[in-house]
Amino acid sequence: MTELKQTVRKARNSNGLTLYLPVEPMHGMLIPASFIASEPLAAPTGNVEPEAVLVDLVRDAENASARDLDGTAAVRTLWKLPANPEKGVSVPSWRVQYTVPIPNSTPPRWLTFSFSTLVAPDMDMEFTETLVELFDAVMTTFRWSYAC
Repeated sequence: MTELKQTVRKARNSNGLTLYLPVEPMHGMLIPASFIASEPLAAPTGNVEPEAVLVDLVRDAENASARDLDGTAAVRTLWKLPANPEKGVSVPSWRVQYTVPIPNSTPPRWLTFSFSTLVAPDMDMEFTETLVELFDAVMTTFRWSYAC
């Protein structure tokens, strides 16, 4: 519960627009994961071209790769974070983030989609990898929708 509350607090503090949390047990287990979609964010440095920001993200992150979200170049980043008992995080976690520019936005604006899952001591690492693959599969269904 502590980590669940921290997830909600972090989502609120980082411009989270939508937070998805599994709250019902599946096969007797509560899935330790969350998925957050951000509010559109302005580019931190003003009118920088989206391609330049994506190149910087790929270059600066250890586990980053270029992706395509409905015809728009994006970056997928994976972080494997250790437990940090001093901050109330008792188990390691994995976080996957997709960063994508909103097409034709002036000045450039961005969306981020973040997935986090805890790596509980009694869980098989294959389960964690499967959850990450499921999030990646969800992101392949992303589509832009515009008001008429």
